[in-house]
Formats: sequence, C-alpha cells, structure tokens
Amino acid sequence: MLTLANFELASEVVKKVTKPTKLVYSEYLSEQTGGKIYLKPENMQHTGAYKLRGAYYKISTLTEEERAKGIITASAGNHAQGVAYAAKEFGCKATIVMPSITPLIKVNRTKAYGAEVILYGDVYDDACEKARELAEETECTFVHPFDDDDVITGQGTISMEIIQELPTVDYIFAPVGGGGLISGVATLAKMLNPKIKVIGVEPIEAASMSASLEAGEVVTLDSANTIADGTAVKTVGEHALQYVKESVDMMLTVEDDELIGAFLDMVENHKMIVENSGLLTVAALKQIDLTGKKAVAILSGGNMDVITMSSIVQHGLIQRDRIFSVSVLLPDKPGELVRVADTIAKAQGNVIKLEHNQFVSTNRNAAVELRITLESFGTEHKREILKALEDAGYKPKSISAKLY
Repeated sequence: MLTLANFELASEVVKKVTKPTKLVYSEYLSEQTGGKIYLKPENMQHTGAYKLRGAYYKISTLTEEERAKGIITASAGNHAQGVAYAAKEFGCKATIVMPSITPLIKVNRTKAYGAEVILYGDVYDDACEKARELAEETECTFVHPFDDDDVITGQGTISMEIIQELPTVDYIFAPVGGGGLISGVATLAKMLNPKIKVIGVEPIEAASMSASLEAGEVVTLDSANTIADGTAVKTVGEHALQYVKESVDMMLTVEDDELIGAFLDMVENHKMIVENSGLLTVAALKQIDLTGKKAVAILSGGNMDVITMSSIVQHGLIQRDRIFSVSVLLPDKPGELVRVADTIAKAQGNVIKLEHNQFVSTNRNAAVELRITLESFGTEHKREILKALEDAGYKPKSISAKLY
C-alpha cells in the first residue's frame, strides 16, 4: 500500500539524485486559459525525465543480495535512463530491454550510464514481456517501470514538491502511460489535500487507462500508435488502475496534432525542449475551464532526438500556416517571376523556395507553373498574401507544403 510515511521517506531519499525542479509560471498559458498556469519541468532532471525518482527509490529499498543479482527492466526510454543512472549510483549492473523503435538519444544515454541495452519488439509491452523472460532465465531482479508500489511512491514525490511550493494549487495535470506517475501524484496529492483535482492525460491512440477505467478492469489495446512514445503503452498496471480509480478525478485524451502545437509553444514561449509525452498536459489545459484557478502541468520529460524535433517543428509551422505553399500559373515570358515576387514582398511574405515547371501545359505561352513556399506570421497573414496575389491577377492554389 502507498503510505504517507513512505512518501515522506522517498521525498528525502530522491533528493540525493534529483534536481529541484522549481515551478515555472507561464504567462502565455495563463493568458490562453484564464487561470494561473505553472509548469513542473521534470524535463530538466539529470536523466531528462521524472523516472529517476521511482527508479532510485525502488533500488534503495532492495536488499544487497537483490542488487548483487543485477537489475533488469523494460522501458520506452525514460525509465531506462532512470534505472541505469540509479543502478550506477548503487554500484549494481543494469540490463534494459527497450522497443526497437526507441529514439536513438534514449538508447545512447542509457548505455552512457553503464547499462546493457537490448532492443526488442515494437512497443513497450513487447519489451516488458522479453525483460520478464530474461529475469527468470538470469535470476536478475526485475524492476517494473510503473506497476510497483515503491516505484509509484518515488514518482509521487513530485506532488510533495508541488504542494510545498504552491499550497493553494487547484489542479495537477499528469501524463499517463502505464499509470505509475499519475498513481503516485494523485495518491499523495489527495493525502495532503483532498480538494486538489488530479487530471490524467493520455494520447488518444494509446488511451489504455481510459479504456481500462471504462471496462472496470485492465484491458489491452490492439495498438499504441502515437508520437508520444513515452506513453505508448497498450496495457496499464493492475495496481496503477486501482490507484487511479481511487484518486484521479478525470482522464483526458489528446490528439497527436495537438502535441505538435504544444511543442512550438514550449520552444517559443519558454525556451524548453519537452518530449511529446511530456506535452500531453500542456495540450490538455484547454479542455478544462481553469478560469481563476491555479493549475500545474507536469512536463514529464525532454528526451527528444533532433530528427524528431526537426520534423515536429516543420509540421508545427505548417499546421499554424506560418509556412505554406501555393501554385500559380503565369505566362512564360520575362518579368513574370519578378512581378510575382514583388507582389509577395509588398504583402510582407518571405519566399523560402521556388519551383518553376515549364511543362505543366503544352502551350508554354499560355501558362507555366510556379510553386512557391512562403513564410508568414500565421493564418491571417497567409490570407492577406493570397488576396494580394489574387488582386494582382493570379489564381493562387494552396498545395501541400514541404520544406525538404
């Protein structure tokens, strides 16, 4: 069982390895929601995520014999780094089974902390099954990433810090994958102040906790296909489900496209890199009326590889019409390209790329195609640029934008 005494002990224990992630007040999100929004930046931890808390506390509770056998676990990435870091601190061997699609940055950092990494399966659930098999074969000590009371207690130390810093908090938003974080956060929050509302947030394509709550028992999804790889879990924990039933006030789901916009908001307004799973809470804020309320969004991690990051930025700019492409037809004669460019320049548009296709028609004098990729300030500015082209006698046609 989860007890206040253990939460208090864990809060002291994890201080040995965690950074004090002080709340960050967000003027931008507060203006968007009408409430007072604070961010809990666990993306700034040593391992780039909150998972270090549960891993370190769990290993601290093991006997010397259990540690000597070595630790084995499964993880989509962040728990792996937490266990690897904690195991190194305690001087024990760690083996981590990770899905084959785990971002390279998470794999390399796990290895850098001294752990052996085995890549197996497409999602966390496949890796976990493999880790359990290996634990039986090797007699290593298996540490579950979320369905373990000690791990859950370690994760719950986040609530202790939030409430100590902001005693009048009304809402705490936490991402949900397997359920370990939300279990600890919600249970301790309710122990300290039953009036606090705890909101869990899942990617809509991997909403295993929501499905289990609806069914009244743990269910396994057919797939967990989401860009929020840290929460791509098909089966939540048995213990976690019970704690969520008891202490979580509401579950919300978020579309992947919403995470893209949230990433841009974090980068531009807070200069923070937050991975997609950590952005679930930010994306969900608009689903609740927070007018006049104080809310904390837990940013669970920031381990995103640069290739994914560049793709997210590109899609986000396109999504918000800050980059768009148009096709215009014009006669193939000198001066036409200059006239189009001048029209765009006067509307304050910035040309990123031009493609000139002379073979769109057999009658080149009648029409050649010019494909233009532009940068704008947003949707309203895009409309102004398109109108300027129309007023100049062109018939701009929107096409799919691609930077590369």
